[in-house]
Amino acid sequence: MTPEPTGRTVPPPVPTGPAAGPGAVTVRAHAKVNAQLAVGAPRADGYHDLANVFLAVGPHDAVTARPADRLRVTCSGPGSEQVPLDGTNLVARAAVLLAERHGREPAVHLHIDKDIPVAGGMAGGSADGAAALLACDLLWGTATPRAELLELCAELGSDVPFSLVGGAALGRGRGERLTGLPVTGTFHWVFALADGGLSTPVVYRECDRLREAAGETVPEVPEPDPAILVALATGDAKALAAALANDLQPAALALRPALADTLAAGTRAGALAAIVSGSGPTCAFLAEDAEAAGRVAAALEASGTCRAARVTTAPAPGAHRVPPESVAGVPDA
Repeated sequence: MTPEPTGRTVPPPVPTGPAAGPGAVTVRAHAKVNAQLAVGAPRADGYHDLANVFLAVGPHDAVTARPADRLRVTCSGPGSEQVPLDGTNLVARAAVLLAERHGREPAVHLHIDKDIPVAGGMAGGSADGAAALLACDLLWGTATPRAELLELCAELGSDVPFSLVGGAALGRGRGERLTGLPVTGTFHWVFALADGGLSTPVVYRECDRLREAAGETVPEVPEPDPAILVALATGDAKALAAALANDLQPAALALRPALADTLAAGTRAGALAAIVSGSGPTCAFLAEDAEAAGRVAAALEASGTCRAARVTTAPAPGAHRVPPESVAGVPDA
């Protein structure tokens, strides 16, 4: 399917040749979990200021960019039937933004190989946008400075800059203003995947509604919990578990009450902590080590409270190039 026009005026194309890059470029970008998601009061523009402690985790999507005569988006993998293939997809928007920056046509075939759950609160769409931006930059040989790539990421969405950077970072503003955080060692996580998704805007609106109904006083600009920053820096899983926090969790539970059973099942199985990932509905469980993570995952799958459970680790890298042949199911342009 050809992406619908985005309403942007694309400058005339510039000549392309050998300098425009190789025949195909594949970039991998990872999912995230929020060790802390502190949400401020609604701003005048409808957004919220955040103190968002991001941690990149193992699950990843891959985006392959190939030369084409027009902008084209395809997708394969779990949940791919839910992914829009028109101009609303972040990969298409990323190609258009980068092409505009360099005065060329966004003529490229972008194929998404999905592994991150769709609408699962793990920034799968943001990972795709960051991966597409970097893949197009490499394919076209445009050599965009890192700072400019981050600006384009922020225009695409609040979580996209972190998908480009990876590792661990504190996100301010809408989450797009990043400060890298030191991390020691490896943290072991289990993700319980739910059927269906949750809309991030709907979860934020429910968060505001619940707070207003409870008469809560909410700071305009929240602050990160120093305990989380220390736990990441020292590699202390138990300290990190004690400090995990997500202000969107009550809203996600209100919209999807069954998630409470999933969280309880993982806790009973020995997880150090259980939390809704971002806006949900994926639930995240921090485990003491790899063996404990395996036990938690097995118990979650046996509980019948989730569609599947996945064991992974953090931190993971930012968006990075991989050989195209390492990604299965990439169709020809």
